[in-house]
Amino acid sequence: MGTMDSLSYVRFAGTLVLVLGMILGMVWVLRRFLPGANVRKFGAKRRLGIVEVLPLDTRRRLVLVRRDGREHLLLIGGVTDMLVEPDIPVVSEETPKPQFVPQRDEEEQIP
Repeated sequence: MGTMDSLSYVRFAGTLVLVLGMILGMVWVLRRFLPGANVRKFGAKRRLGIVEVLPLDTRRRLVLVRRDGREHLLLIGGVTDMLVEPDIPVVSEETPKPQFVPQRDEEEQIP
């Protein structure tokens, strides 16, 4: 009686498959019908992202958020969250940044 016969193994495997199927079914139902659970389609380009986060103190943070090619600076974590600067144009890494070129005095000419 201490050993399991083949019918018990089949019953165990069937129950395991049933329980795993029920768990996967619940995950599918929750992702399908809960608002905002899965709004992005597979392979679609993301429209929203966090560019940078700067902690100011233990509670407050400045967050730079990019949306559709524009950036917005938010202050979060205080009594109220606030929009510090809206609609900042995105500076791409390909755009050349201005370089500082020191001006030479006319007296300092190299011969």
